Amino acid sequence: MTDQTPIKTDGSNRANRVFATTQWSLVVAAAQNDSRHSTKEALEELCENYWYPLYAYVRRRGFSPDESSDLTQSFFTHLLEKNSIEHADRERGRFRTFLLTSLKNFISNQWRSEKTQKRGGHLKKLSLEITRGEDKYSLEPIDTTTPETLFARRWAMTLLGTTIERLEEEYKSSGKLSLFEKIKPYLVGANDKVPYREVSESLDMTENAIKVAVHRLRKRCGLILREEISQTVMSESEVDEELREMFATLGSK
Repeated sequence: MTDQTPIKTDGSNRANRVFATTQWSLVVAAAQNDSRHSTKEALEELCENYWYPLYAYVRRRGFSPDESSDLTQSFFTHLLEKNSIEHADRERGRFRTFLLTSLKNFISNQWRSEKTQKRGGHLKKLSLEITRGEDKYSLEPIDTTTPETLFARRWAMTLLGTTIERLEEEYKSSGKLSLFEKIKPYLVGANDKVPYREVSESLDMTENAIKVAVHRLRKRCGLILREEISQTVMSESEVDEELREMFATLGSK
């Protein structure tokens, strides 16, 4: 994942500079301006990060595991090889919205022809781990959740998962992996179950030092989460909107 400067709120000019280099804004701008600079790598990375929410959506639509894997793979190949990205709305488009809308259209209008082309060997497969999709999907709760709601939840969980992975890597790189593993539960409200004193004793640190470490962890987590979201939207204001929608989705039943 490409690191970006943390999003600031001290002026629109700075915010515009930040968003001029994020993945989704780069992809959309290049496509609509007919830029000769390659954006395939940026788009491929976005697809690699967010394939599972789409796979879950397709499965909840009633497609079989094999069909869902084939369809999801074909859809991403279509995005990368058919220049579909030029239809994204540069002013209001979020990658999440664009993907789901495009997938719905793909299922309705184009999958059969794309499937035929694939059988003929005309489409190149991407290096997405979609074969793992069914393993993850088997863990999804069996309920009446709509495909759209499941997609939104999985998108939110993917963002959180990527954020946690980046946090862990940062702590590991600085030689503080054991600290991270001990205080990680506090990110999800486990502080009412595991006293700071217990953690401090296990790490031979003071209780106050643990409190400071947890505060820093939560702060850094928030910054990374905003950075991850910024890669999928076009403006700083949309980061806040995505955060609100994300937590509303996770908090709903």
